[in-house]
Parts: sequence; structure tokens; C-alpha cells
Amino acid sequence: MPRALSKPDGEARSVIDLFRLDGRVAVVTGASSGLGAGFARTLAESGANVVLAARRVDELTRTAGAVRERGRGALVVSMDVCDPASCEAAAARAVSEFGRLDILINNAGISAVAPALQQSVSEFRRVIDVNLVGAYQMACACARVMEPGASIVNVASVMGLSGSLLPQAAYSASKAGLIGLTRDLAGQWTTRRGIRVNALAPGFIETEMTAELTPEWRERLVGACPIPRFAEQREIDAAMLFLASPASSYITATTLVVDGGMTGH
Repeated sequence: MPRALSKPDGEARSVIDLFRLDGRVAVVTGASSGLGAGFARTLAESGANVVLAARRVDELTRTAGAVRERGRGALVVSMDVCDPASCEAAAARAVSEFGRLDILINNAGISAVAPALQQSVSEFRRVIDVNLVGAYQMACACARVMEPGASIVNVASVMGLSGSLLPQAAYSASKAGLIGLTRDLAGQWTTRRGIRVNALAPGFIETEMTAELTPEWRERLVGACPIPRFAEQREIDAAMLFLASPASSYITATTLVVDGGMTGH
């Protein structure tokens, strides 16, 4: 077993220190807005330098400013997770700029709300390509340059664990696949390479995607949760940080659900 997996960070003086990421380097895909931008800010607050990857460079620049305001290095990388060469280049740039790569937050994703009988196969495949194939390609690109003790967090969804109130077959299928991919990659990489791989499955959050919901749909979704509201960004940030940091050093192949109790209701 790689030494880095045998015990938590030996330099930590308290449990709180286990959440620190000083000296580490993280890549966040889909970092231009929403969850990804929040993840980048949180990683920087915990001490990490952050590589911001997405297609919208203008928005990435804004996120990079927030990272630098927190005293950490930021690198903006325009990329497409659907392009294997783009994934390899992003991982290589992270190492070239900062000398290492410790954390991948596989956050890039798209949604498509449509009844299955009205959704074309090409639309279905597009969601699978971004949310599942793209995550696989990015994970492989980063794993090749990571050292033992690294962590990969795949951002899935409760829609990959339970039936959806919304008609989104492609999205649900992609997130269920991502949870399965997480378990398999953990089985391949944790013992052999010392890389932990976990999934984060949020419920409904105040994001660009959920902002498009009608008031009727919002009320219906909130009603499905024992904690009757959408999650705040910081609540998902905290779960992400736990999985990315040495605080979860004995956790791999796991899906952390943060959904206000929806899947257990």
C-alpha cells in the first residue's frame, strides 16, 4: 500500500488542520460559474493553488480573481472535457505551472430537462459525453500525473441514486454512471497508485440550472426534502472540501450525499 494512504497527514496538529490544503494544487473543471466557481474559492481559502478549467474564459478570469484575492495562485485554462487532448493538456499545464497536481474536482456538466420520448438520441448522447465520458477522460489525464495521496472528487447528483421528479433521463443516467465509474476507478487506483476517488452527490442547489425552474416546480422539489429548502453553495463546498482534503484520508469509493434527506424520504 502506498505510504500516503496508510494514515492521515502527519503534520496536522488538530482535526481542523486536516482540512488544510496548503501547498497542494487543485484542478476544478466547470469552474466558470455556479458550483465550480464556489469550489475554486473554497479550495483557495483552504490553502490550495487552483487551476480553473472551462470553456468560458471570461468567467474563468473572474473566478481567478477571487482565488488570488484569497492569496493563492490561479491558472486559467480554456478546455473541453469532451476532447481527450484538451484534458491531457490541462493536466500538463497544472504540473508545468505549479510543479504538481494533488486534487481533481470533476465538476463540468450539463443538464437537459425533456420527456424521454421527446429527447433525441443526439441530445441524450451529448449529456452522456460531457457528464460521464468527459469526467472519465479528465480523471485519467490527471491520474497519470498525480502522486500517492492525491484525491479525485467526481461531482454526481442524487439524480444518479433515485428517481427524478424532473424528466431528465440523460442527466440521471450520466450521474448514475459517474457513481459507478467512481467505485471502479477507486478500485483500480487507490491501492495501486495511492489516489482516492470519491463522488459527491448534491441535491437541489441555488445555481444557474435551478434558477430556470418555475415556482411550481421549486415548491414540488422542496416538498420532497425533510429539510424543506434548496442547499446553499457553502454546504456543498464543505462536503467537497472534506472529500478533497486529508480529512477523508480513510475514505475512497464512496458517494457522499448532500440532499437534505431527499433520497431517504
